[in-house]
Amino acid sequence: MAGHSKWANIQHRKGRQDEKRGKIWTRVIREITVAARLGGADLALNPRLRLAVDKAKAANMPADTVKKNIDKATGNLEGVQYEEIRYEGYGIGGAAVILDTMTDNRVRTVAEVRHVFSKYGGNLGTEGSVSFQFKHCGQLILAPGTSEDKVMEVALEAGADDVITDDDGAVEVITAPSAFEAVKAALEAAGLTPEVAEVTMRPENTVELSGEEGQRMQKLLDMIEDLDDVQAVFHNAEISP
Repeated sequence: MAGHSKWANIQHRKGRQDEKRGKIWTRVIREITVAARLGGADLALNPRLRLAVDKAKAANMPADTVKKNIDKATGNLEGVQYEEIRYEGYGIGGAAVILDTMTDNRVRTVAEVRHVFSKYGGNLGTEGSVSFQFKHCGQLILAPGTSEDKVMEVALEAGADDVITDDDGAVEVITAPSAFEAVKAALEAAGLTPEVAEVTMRPENTVELSGEEGQRMQKLLDMIEDLDDVQAVFHNAEISP
């Protein structure tokens, strides 16, 4: 099955992450804190915490920092209490945007989110205004040049729902959230290391933006991601030069 081109957008996001390594640590710590508080400190029994710890390792976070924040969340140390809030809105050209936040002050967070949408050409919507355009799923993306046949054989055997070759040659594996870890482990065991591996909100359809519109949309997304309380941003814009 063929898909859209995602590789340029992925590379842009990875470049942005490399620019702000300290902020990545902050986001991962918040995710560890909430995951541990909700599901406990046992990695074997808490898939969300396992995924957060994997992100911490990928960001080169020291193990004692990970442990300290798990202890805070589970009551062994005093820590800040975060709540999760999802916002939905529209970007340039009607593109749909979802952002997940973790905050200790929801009044501050919604004011900052609304300000960025307004300043950079978007509109903050109501709950449910765009989420129906996305699918909650596991997504693993392998670099262009990866053997689609090999990925398909390994991934489908491990329980993946679909394997898609994007227009730029990247190979995308889609799973149910519950099958994500098993499929990821199977791919890695076969020597297939995904560039992106996450449980995400994947757009069912995309809005193609280029030129000035594409640049404005990218600026809006970058400014949203720069907000301190934002953990993740999902959108259906297909941005090309």
